[in-house]
Amino acid sequence: MRVGVTGASGFVGGAVCRAAVGEGWEVSAFGRRPSVEPAHVGGAPYTAWDLLGARPRLPEVDAVIHCAGSVTDWGPPSAIWAANVDGTRNAVSAFPRARFVHVSTASVYDPLLPTVMASEEAAPVRRYVNAYGASKAAAERILERLGGGVVLRPHAIYGRGDTTLLPRVLGAVRGRRLVAVGDGRQRISLTSVDNLARACLLAAAGPVERGVFNVTDAEPVVLDDALREILRERGVDAEPCYLPRALVEPLAVAVETAFRLLGRPHPPRLTRYAVGHLAVERTLDITAARDRLGYRPSATSFAGASGW
Repeated sequence: MRVGVTGASGFVGGAVCRAAVGEGWEVSAFGRRPSVEPAHVGGAPYTAWDLLGARPRLPEVDAVIHCAGSVTDWGPPSAIWAANVDGTRNAVSAFPRARFVHVSTASVYDPLLPTVMASEEAAPVRRYVNAYGASKAAAERILERLGGGVVLRPHAIYGRGDTTLLPRVLGAVRGRRLVAVGDGRQRISLTSVDNLARACLLAAAGPVERGVFNVTDAEPVVLDDALREILRERGVDAEPCYLPRALVEPLAVAVETAFRLLGRPHPPRLTRYAVGHLAVERTLDITAARDRLGYRPSATSFAGASGW
């Protein structure tokens, strides 16, 4: 099996490369960084390629796993749209004969309502709170117009090498309190990067060439249980402390406004996007992935989190 992986210098792309190499596949890794440590991509040959720039000489591949794109909920909307929409369009056109696997996000579901065991047809929607969700939804539509492929929608990806979820959780620790939103009883679906990599390989070589699939761990977890396990694995002496959404959301708006007025390049720890994804249930139905892809995910586990 010959596979190309975009975004290979990142968290998800690197994990996909390592998993594919482990399966004995012939892997071509592509990323924006000039170079990466060979171990990050499982020793696969790596080519620096900005999908918004000049196209290098590309090998023939049977499938492309498109992990590249902007993953931030903060920054210039034009840059986020370019990375997620134009980048996807350029990746598709670069490999016209290959099966295309697009790593999307559960942020394409309605951000203003709870997501309760949502099935794939519930998205995309017409309203989003930031450019990230809107651009990822647009990328899915672009792919469909260009001939389609397999779309995977993970939620809250975590695991070794995570640069987003775990740092954000630990960044909310103040003294001996981990400040969170809601009441802690809300259920959430999480996606380990190993489960996501497994789904990517199934989509690249599996029984279907087109379709949209939610991809999460085996079952949803309760937010309070997940936060306590993260703290325990990291050896952090703190307790989750919950604040009502009605109090925190206006504060998030104020913080975002202040950061924009000050021209801060880095996101605040508190954003409307983060609040919306923690304060209410965010669970996904993975029946389609189980039935059509043969996806058999492991349960949520933060074992080894101290090494992240």
